[in-house]
Amino acid sequence: MKKIIILLIFISVFYLTSGFMTEKMVEIPDDALRIRIIPNSNSEFDQNVKRKVKDKLEVTMYDLLKGASSTEEARRIIEDNLDLVNKDVEKVLNEENYDLGYEVNYGYNYFPEKEYKGVKYAEGYYESLLVTLGKGEGDNWWCVLFPPLCLIEGEEGEEVEYKSIVAEIIENYL
Repeated sequence: MKKIIILLIFISVFYLTSGFMTEKMVEIPDDALRIRIIPNSNSEFDQNVKRKVKDKLEVTMYDLLKGASSTEEARRIIEDNLDLVNKDVEKVLNEENYDLGYEVNYGYNYFPEKEYKGVKYAEGYYESLLVTLGKGEGDNWWCVLFPPLCLIEGEEGEEVEYKSIVAEIIENYL
């Protein structure tokens, strides 16, 4: 009975405090390097091309950066391989008969505020590899290249799931 009372108190405190934290702001390290791909538009075709470019660059960037041990090293690797990035993008666009052009830029680029799975990411200018397809007016995809938060080695189609020990306790006892 004592364990149940302690658990109920713990759950009550958790729910009371979590009500004040409904909107989270995750801090990505200041020296993180990002990647952003902006499609021409939100048409199904343009979004599909964006996803194919993303898929190709995720593999390329993972292979290039998997041994990087610092931001400076990752930055050098990216800068030294911009020709490879251009070739990869061009290859995908040729395969998709996409003739609206593209631009690859590495530097400080604007990122709008984004909310993803309840986490809000601040807008701002971030050091990044930016690929703009066509007019660049569609919904973008972005992630952190280094430290490699989106270049996680895994099986295709496998989704990484993070669990909270508190949520598991609550699920098991309620």
